[in-house]
Amino acid sequence: MKKTLLALTAVAAMTGSASAADLGARPYVKAPAPAPVANWTGFYIFGGGGGGLSNADQSIVDTATGTPLTITQRQGGSGWFGTVGAGYDWQFSGTWVAGVFGDAQFGSIRSTIQDPTIDITGNQKLETSWAAGIRLGWLAAPNVLTYVNGGYSGAHFGRTNFTDLAGVPVGLHLNGYDRHGWFIGGGVENSLNFFGISSPGWFMKTEYRSAFYNAKSEPIRFDIGDLPTINSVRANSWNQTISTSLVYRFNWTGPVVAKY
Repeated sequence: MKKTLLALTAVAAMTGSASAADLGARPYVKAPAPAPVANWTGFYIFGGGGGGLSNADQSIVDTATGTPLTITQRQGGSGWFGTVGAGYDWQFSGTWVAGVFGDAQFGSIRSTIQDPTIDITGNQKLETSWAAGIRLGWLAAPNVLTYVNGGYSGAHFGRTNFTDLAGVPVGLHLNGYDRHGWFIGGGVENSLNFFGISSPGWFMKTEYRSAFYNAKSEPIRFDIGDLPTINSVRANSWNQTISTSLVYRFNWTGPVVAKY
């Protein structure tokens, strides 16, 4: 009996050794590549256009004393504009991007100015504006940046010529003037490769912005002599815009494989 058990044990051991010898070496499995990243650090320029809405809280005040002559009324308008600008971004902590930028807008965003005490009305136009600010964004994908921004802004409002309610000129006007204030906004910027267009360095951004300008009084003037009348217009301004711009990034390398 003992001899039989020893014989069976020897056969089992030999069979196991042969099976192990028949197995090939374990195949080499390459480690998975790290997720692609992109380099957003560097300078960029952009240009585009869009549309905007203008709102203002207006009242008529005494030119000499500033005493209100009418209640405050909300006036509004709309129009279009073009924009150009430049900036610099820093990418940090992998998926965060911070930057500084400046831009300028030019176009025709119109609003209404009225003096109900003498029944005159006119169209005012926001002709140019500029902004300097910062932005902070998060990479939703290696080539897609979502961001918020804010900063300081200035605007120039053009001359307003008044007419009566029938549209007849009355010989009165409001000179053009400048206003300053601040803005907040946000948007999305993405590489054109996102749409399947092979164009290294080229991006598109769509942005919403609200700009708030301080209130100030401006006298209504006679066309002859440019002398002030006894009435002045006191108004602030709130402008909302949506724009789409084409962006070029000078140092864009596209998604690259991070090294260990």
